[in-house]
Amino acid sequence: MSVATPNKVFKPSDQLAVRTTPAGKAIRYALLIFSLAIVLIPVYVLFITSFKGVGDADPSRTWFLPQTWEFSNWTKAWNDLSPALVRTLMMVIPSSIISAMLGSANGFVLSRWRFPGANVVFTLILFGMFIPYQAVMIPLLKMILALQVPQGIPALILAHVVYGIPITTLIFRNYYESVPSELIEAARVDGAGMLRTYFSVVLPISIPSFVVVLIWQFTSAWNDFLFALFFGGGTQRGPVTLALNNLANGSILSEYGASMAGALIASIPTLIVYILLGKYFVGGLMSGSVKG
Repeated sequence: MSVATPNKVFKPSDQLAVRTTPAGKAIRYALLIFSLAIVLIPVYVLFITSFKGVGDADPSRTWFLPQTWEFSNWTKAWNDLSPALVRTLMMVIPSSIISAMLGSANGFVLSRWRFPGANVVFTLILFGMFIPYQAVMIPLLKMILALQVPQGIPALILAHVVYGIPITTLIFRNYYESVPSELIEAARVDGAGMLRTYFSVVLPISIPSFVVVLIWQFTSAWNDFLFALFFGGGTQRGPVTLALNNLANGSILSEYGASMAGALIASIPTLIVYILLGKYFVGGLMSGSVKG
C-alpha cells in the first residue's frame, strides 16, 4: 500500500535559489563592486587631496597618496567652517520640523477630512514642487522684505519651510491614505473631533513618514546654496555652503587641500543622518505606497 506524500510548496525564494548560478553570483558581485568603486572614487580623491601640501595638490598627482601628510588643512577648514556649521544646524533643524508638522497637518486634512475643492487645493500645493528655485526668488524676496524677516538664518528658515510644504504634504497624504479607515471611524464614534483624532490617533502612527520627511528636508536645506546666496546675508551670517564657497574661492594652490577638507567636513552631518536613519528612510517611503 503506497502512502501519498504531500506536495511540496514551492516558494519564490526557492525559485530564486534555483535560478542563481555561480556565474550569476560572480557577475552580480562584480557589478556591485564596480558600482561601489564609481561612487567611492570622488570620496577617495577628496580624502587624499585634503592631506596634500603645496606640490602634492597638482592635478598630475590626483590619484597618488600625499608625499607628506598635511593635517593643517583640516585645522584651517574647521576654523573657517565651524561657526557656519552651528548656524546651519540652527537653520535646518527648525525648518525641517516646522515643514514636517505643516505637511502632516495638510496631508491629514486632504486625505481624511474632505471638503469642497480639496483635490484642487492639493493640486495647487503640488504645483509648487515643479517650480524651479530661480523662478521664485524675486517673489520670495519681496515676501521676506514685506514681512521684515531679518536676512540670514530667519529668512532661510522661512524659505525652506515654504518651499518644503509641497513635498511634505505629498508624502504625508500618501501615507494617511494607507491608514485603515476603521481607526478614524472609531475615533469619531468615541466623540473625537478632527484635532483630537489627529493628535491622539494619527500623529502617533506617523513616525515612518516623519523620518522620511525630516531626512529629506534636512538634506535639502543643508546642501542648499541658491537660497543661502540670496537670503543668507553674507558669509558672516549664512550657512556652511556659503562659507565653503568662500573657502574654495579664496584658496590658492597651497590651500587646495583645505577646500577638500572643508567639503568633507560639510558633508559629515548629512552622512551621519543617513547612517543613523537610512534604514528607516526606505521603509517610510514604502509604507504609504501600498494601501492596506
